[in-house]
Amino acid sequence: MTFYKYQGTGNDFVIIDDRARQFDETDQARIAHLCHRRFGIGADGLMLLREKEGYDFEMVYFNADGRPSSMCGNGGRCLVAFAKFVGVIDDQAHFLAVDGPHDARVEADGTVRLHMIDVAAPQEAEIGEEGDVFLHTGSPHHVHFLDPSEHPTLADFNVFAAGHDIRYDQAYDPAGTNVNFVEVPADPAHPWPVRTYERGVEDETFSCGTGVTAVALAASQRGATSPVRLRTPGGELEVSFEQRPDGGFTNVWLSGPAVQVFSGQL
Repeated sequence: MTFYKYQGTGNDFVIIDDRARQFDETDQARIAHLCHRRFGIGADGLMLLREKEGYDFEMVYFNADGRPSSMCGNGGRCLVAFAKFVGVIDDQAHFLAVDGPHDARVEADGTVRLHMIDVAAPQEAEIGEEGDVFLHTGSPHHVHFLDPSEHPTLADFNVFAAGHDIRYDQAYDPAGTNVNFVEVPADPAHPWPVRTYERGVEDETFSCGTGVTAVALAASQRGATSPVRLRTPGGELEVSFEQRPDGGFTNVWLSGPAVQVFSGQL
């Protein structure tokens, strides 16, 4: 069975063309092994591309721990690029993911734009510091904006420790949450630096698509206007959106690169 490795701003995935339904999705130990960075291929998650009536394809996603996961934005963009590579789509896609239907398109420069679900207005987080908010962008996200008097930049911030504590706080039981830490730029038009602790990976990742989407929407309360540019450790992403009268968001698009790294045999 052939596998492909893709990455979107450093968020990396094992992808398998499973239209023939040959991959055992119930074998969580094997999926975790394939994602292991010492004993396997190494990835933040594994995706299966499958046929689905009424859609170009279905996205089936697993976290690095082998468990089925909620929506992954960068994963969705990478799977769209892969679908184009194997000839399932041309430049536009209509596919089904765990959080519902999505549309996407591949631009001439390789940028993949993914239409995300509508998102409710940011809610005040039950834990954390004043100003922390919670949003569900296909996956749950806690967003913390750094206090510039304490941490002017993200460079020296302990994302693992702070993210781990919030991810496992009883306020988010039983499923837990992803946690994003944001440095507020002097000019809201400049890129917003973001670092993310991801559940299922249980560590900081180089980038998180649903995470930067949550940050961009939350940043709209702090002067950011669509489109918002965001800088992750793995590169830059862009999120555009329209705000509804009720404070929620619609027409949300996540854009950025999606690159095939290598392929091999299982």
